[in-house]
Amino acid sequence: MKKELIINGFIKLISGFIILMLLIFLSAGTLRFLNGWLFIGLLFIPMLIMGIVLLIKNPALLEKRLNGKEKESKQKGVVALSGIMFLAGFVVAGLNYRFDWWTLPDWCVIAASVVFLLSYVMYAEVLRENTYLSRTIEVQEKQKVIDTGLYGIVRHPMYSETILMFLAIPLILGSLIALFIFLAYPLAIALRISNEEEVLEKGLAGYSEYKKKVKYRIIPFIW
Repeated sequence: MKKELIINGFIKLISGFIILMLLIFLSAGTLRFLNGWLFIGLLFIPMLIMGIVLLIKNPALLEKRLNGKEKESKQKGVVALSGIMFLAGFVVAGLNYRFDWWTLPDWCVIAASVVFLLSYVMYAEVLRENTYLSRTIEVQEKQKVIDTGLYGIVRHPMYSETILMFLAIPLILGSLIALFIFLAYPLAIALRISNEEEVLEKGLAGYSEYKKKVKYRIIPFIW
């Protein structure tokens, strides 16, 4: 079981690394794009550490995070939209460096890097609190409503974290133009949450009461 999980995780880590390298550095036209290397380090080093920790402490959760295809038709559209956004965003960031369109200052890149790492910390905390956290929209066997920790503040802290993380990416890459592309992500998340909460209300006992208790979806006091 663990051997297969290690192989699966390794394949996905390496394939993701290669795809990002191609998207960022081919469009940049050089390997000297330092912001690209910074982003890859910020992304994959914590990802590797977190994968090892989950493999040791909670391999079932790691398997859920690695696998799974969306069954809800609405979610397939959201996944496709997100994929197009990432593809376009990384390519534009590389082109931004190649043609020096609109390069952001170092302080902005550093600030975005800090936000990105803090988002990873938040991600780790969400995984610790919620062992039912699948990549797909579904109600799992024996699943319970989690209403403590970050889940006592917003109903979808994982999406709060990913919005911070993904909006930091184009800034780390030094491209304001790419940021406008990544702004499509919060819209995709809004669509995803609408469908997800319908599924959870129908299939997860106590979720309707939880919605009354925790009123905000991803941003406290706003939405």
